[in-house]
Amino acid sequence: MAGFSVAGRQFRTQADYNAALQDQAQIDAIKAKVNMEQPGEVICLSADIQAGKYHFTTMVGNDFDDEIYELAEQYKKQGYTKDSRVNISKKKRNQKKIEKKAEKKNNQKQKTQVSLDDYDERMQQEIKTVLRQKEKRRKLMVVLCAVVAVACFGYYGVYYYFADRTQMDYEQLSDLKNSNYATGNQSVIIHYTEEEDIELNVLKEYETLYNKNKSLIGWLKIDDTNIDYPVMQTANNEYYLDHNYNQEYDKNGSLFLDKDCDVVHRSTNLIIYGHHMKSGKMFGNLNKYSSESYYKEHSIIHFDTIYEKGTYQVMYVFRSRIYNEDEIVFKYYQFIDAASEKEFNSNMQEMAALSLYNTGVTASYGDEFLTLSTCDNSEEDGRFVVVAKRIE
Repeated sequence: MAGFSVAGRQFRTQADYNAALQDQAQIDAIKAKVNMEQPGEVICLSADIQAGKYHFTTMVGNDFDDEIYELAEQYKKQGYTKDSRVNISKKKRNQKKIEKKAEKKNNQKQKTQVSLDDYDERMQQEIKTVLRQKEKRRKLMVVLCAVVAVACFGYYGVYYYFADRTQMDYEQLSDLKNSNYATGNQSVIIHYTEEEDIELNVLKEYETLYNKNKSLIGWLKIDDTNIDYPVMQTANNEYYLDHNYNQEYDKNGSLFLDKDCDVVHRSTNLIIYGHHMKSGKMFGNLNKYSSESYYKEHSIIHFDTIYEKGTYQVMYVFRSRIYNEDEIVFKYYQFIDAASEKEFNSNMQEMAALSLYNTGVTASYGDEFLTLSTCDNSEEDGRFVVVAKRIE
């Protein structure tokens, strides 16, 4: 197993290992030309990564992405911008001057200090009382800081525990997807009404996964990205916000299909939701579609329901948000079925107007769509959305 390790990450297959080596080579090349002590260069690098200038396909790359993002955010909080440059040698000289001044001031302070014996007994008691109170406050502050530190370390520990566990779980699920553990065709009876029984065959490659969790509705994959996950569906849109495929609590949650979408009586638009995780998990990298060059390299999306395969071509990419119920505005998350050609065309026009760029892809009434939706921090309750038209 040691031969399949890169940057502390273990990989199961030769292909994944080779991909990790490519990510590491790209990271080494970036570090050779970017000065991590220069705030402006780090902030620009983070923006380039988010815009899709650099493409990573493994956890090695995602770890580097997280590292640069955190460093850039620290620099921004300190007031630096992409144009900021720091004279490192001057900065060190200034730091030495500050230290010398502080030392000189401390020495002067010590010279002017007086002894407790210089005061009368009553004043000595009052001074001791004040000092005891200060010492209590100091100890309390130390305890509070320690608690906060433990909580922070605990948070990051839990965060990366779930991230690593999620990675391992989905690698195993990906292996199971193509396994042939189940034998024979799986027939599933769907009871929509008392009068209607529809017999559907689960695709062979999803039989094992379906037998493990009947909430499985499909599998989403975008080539050359980390988006390669099962998609769940339940009677509500809450459960899989914080549960994984194995129905364990997991802050990464799962990708899930909107409860009102129907893959049998096919909805016009199937909407899949996923968290925008800073680690890159789930839809953490979906916003890379904000770059037109990234779209051109990843224009095809594969989404299989458990009953049939599907291939989609990206058509619109836009930002939106969750609106109040009484706001009269286009709400992409309500576009599931088009009741008429007029309604269909209206939805197409609204999305075209929002789209960040023109893909040249067109659609007509009767076409089917896939929408990927995740959070976007550009505004309150913001959403980043990718809409694709089914082509196969």
